[in-house]
Amino acid sequence: MLSQDELKERVVPLMKKQGALYAKKLNVLARKAIAGESIRTITDSGLETVNEAEEGDFIVTNKTSAGESYILKPDVFQEKYRLKRTGEGGMDEYEARGKAVALELTKKMLAQLGLPDHFYFEAPWKEPMKACAGDFLAAPPDFSEVYRIGRKEFFETYSKAE
Repeated sequence: MLSQDELKERVVPLMKKQGALYAKKLNVLARKAIAGESIRTITDSGLETVNEAEEGDFIVTNKTSAGESYILKPDVFQEKYRLKRTGEGGMDEYEARGKAVALELTKKMLAQLGLPDHFYFEAPWKEPMKACAGDFLAAPPDFSEVYRIGRKEFFETYSKAE
C-alpha cells in the first residue's frame, strides 16, 4: 500500500501537467457528525473507505445514484459548501463551491505512474483507499492531499471548471 506522501510524490507532478480543474456541480446533504461515528463510503463500485468522525466534523452525503457519504473537517466543509436550505431530520442541503484537480487513471496513466490496474493507498484520513483503472485521482488546487473518486460518481458530481 502506498502512503499518502508516496502517492503525492508520484501523482502530483502529473496532475500539475496533465490534470484538469473541475468544479463540483451537485448540491449535497450534510449534518454535524457525532464524535466517534464511523462512516463507510460505499460507491457504485463497492466499499471505497472507512473513516471515523471527530468532534466538529461534518457527514456529507452526495446526491448521486450511490448516495455515498464521507466525513469532512469543519474548515474544509465551510470552504467547500454554503447552506442552501434547512432540511428535516438533521440533514441540510448545501451548495457545492469546491474545485479539484483530477486525473483519470487510464491504463496508460497507471503504467506511467508504475501502478497496477488495482491498488491501495493511504487516504488523507490514514485509512486504506482502493483505486482502479477508470477511476479518478483528485486533489484540492493546493495539492495538499490526493484521494480517489469512482468513475461513475465523478461524472455525476463534477464538470470542467470554467
